[in-house]
Amino acid sequence: MPEKPQLDATDRRIIRALQRNGRMTNLDLAAEVNLSPSPCLRRLRILETTNVIRGYSIDVDAKVYGLPVTVFVRVSLENHTEAVVANFERQIRDTPEVLDCFVMTGLADYLLRVVVADLEGYEGFVRARLHPIGGISSIDTSFVYGVVKKTAVYPEVEGKNG
Repeated sequence: MPEKPQLDATDRRIIRALQRNGRMTNLDLAAEVNLSPSPCLRRLRILETTNVIRGYSIDVDAKVYGLPVTVFVRVSLENHTEAVVANFERQIRDTPEVLDCFVMTGLADYLLRVVVADLEGYEGFVRARLHPIGGISSIDTSFVYGVVKKTAVYPEVEGKNG
């Protein structure tokens, strides 16, 4: 994989513009970041080929899609041997209900963001997906009942004019 470039303020403006609207044309992007189209496209291609921009996605209404329940699940492991950790992480990667899995400091080892259709769906997730993994000492669950803010747009980096 090519080495990641050092980002400047223009690169960050390109990224933020695409985080707000990943479908904008190169002409619109160039105008927004104050570049001519050719250099803008060249910078964009570098950001893509070096995996600074790793892909494009869409924001879907989970309720309309059929998965209206979001659950944050804190998981602690019984022990942290290489085999236990590798097994847990491998199985979580293969679990479609888990949208995100973060390795954490603090009381829990992992924080999972899980989506399900309903409470019964969550019970099934725990019984059929989490419990069979083994090596888990505790599962602590918090159900989301509202969203105050959700964004995919990074904040500007201070001191980077960006």
